[in-house]
Amino acid sequence: MTERVTLITGASAGIGTELARVFASNGHRVALVARRVDRLTALADELTATGGAAPIVIPCDLQQTDAGDRIAEALTAAGVEVEYLVNNAGFGLFGLAIERDRAEQLNIINVNIRAMTDLTLRFADQLIRNRGGILNLGSIAGFLPGPGMAVYYASKAYVLSFSEALRCELAPKGVRVTVVCPGPVPSEFQDRAGFAPGFDSAILNVAPDEVARQAYRGLMANKRAVLPGAFIKLVPFLLRLFPRSFILTAVGGFQLRKR
Repeated sequence: MTERVTLITGASAGIGTELARVFASNGHRVALVARRVDRLTALADELTATGGAAPIVIPCDLQQTDAGDRIAEALTAAGVEVEYLVNNAGFGLFGLAIERDRAEQLNIINVNIRAMTDLTLRFADQLIRNRGGILNLGSIAGFLPGPGMAVYYASKAYVLSFSEALRCELAPKGVRVTVVCPGPVPSEFQDRAGFAPGFDSAILNVAPDEVARQAYRGLMANKRAVLPGAFIKLVPFLLRLFPRSFILTAVGGFQLRKR
């Protein structure tokens, strides 16, 4: 029988690292994907030292169009199949869309949308064969329009919609699909995006390790969506009380004050 693994993208920092720890602590052998090989190797050594199966380390930049091929080749060479796919990698950029570098913004789409879709479709047969699951990292941003981070917010709306539709398609085949939608999380995301945490981070944030624990439990319980934190759970409900035009103006005013 072919050995099965949990494939985790963006595993070198933040929620991705914590997800790797949670899956490994629950007996999963993990395959770790990220750009920074030194961090992946250190994490793999940490997980092995705790008694888990040796992780598969796959240094790879998901911004590159051949990333899926490289990941698949590495897994084939290791003689494993994907049982659980964790599409965690993603980033955003703060600022007006028309003022930010166009290539950088297209790379948000490459990582947050294209790579996630590629890996999901590429390993679908294995996920079905192994009756596994998909955990996608969305965001509370996926419920909102986002002036000031327009491409990022739009990319997370895609993640949310894609995850929910795929859940319906794959349920009859025994594959669970869960999307986790946290609010602001203390991590390197803010530094890369180019803004400092503000009032929203103070009241909405949940620590990366807690997001990972709730996400794992949600996936194993076959939940449609996981919204970590009490305040975050209120956001989709509150959005139904106001017209879209009001939400757009409010979010735009809040975001653009950070400039």
